[in-house]
Amino acid sequence: MRLEVHNNLEEKMQKSIKVLKEELVSIRAGRANPALLDRIEVEYYGSKMPLKQIANISAPEPRLLVIQPYDASSISSIEKAIEQSDLGINPSNDGKVIRLSIPMLTEERRKELLKIVKKTGEEAKVAIRNERREANDKLKKMHKNNELTEDDLKRAEDEVQKLTDKYISIIDELVSKKEKEIMEV
Repeated sequence: MRLEVHNNLEEKMQKSIKVLKEELVSIRAGRANPALLDRIEVEYYGSKMPLKQIANISAPEPRLLVIQPYDASSISSIEKAIEQSDLGINPSNDGKVIRLSIPMLTEERRKELLKIVKKTGEEAKVAIRNERREANDKLKKMHKNNELTEDDLKRAEDEVQKLTDKYISIIDELVSKKEKEIMEV
């Protein structure tokens, strides 16, 4: 029973890390990365579709993304979706492909991005701590229902704390790596 709570907790914490990684990838760090466009949805034949499903996205140079639609008639829809996004990059097209030139980050923009990265990291830590609290509540309930002894409860809470510490340090590591990437000129 205690093991079930532990495994369930670890699974939830892994999901929190996965979400954090996805959010960090979508934060622009001055280098062209096709993942920057992962959140962009394009109006395509009356429905919203992820950009990566209707076009090939590549980064042939460090500061350039090239979007090659599978259907040339979707170029204007893709351009419109990029312009309306929060990327702040103006697309240019030649009728066949769309090019996104990734500008150098200004010092001010780097500082803004660092704040966003730290905030995202803090949100992930809060999620991990909430998972810890839920797991501890379940364990205390099990103890109250005489499913766990006092010693087992203490051991289980220690395991939960070790797991929490492990995932918090993973978050710190991911945030630190992203901060270095942003500050890299």
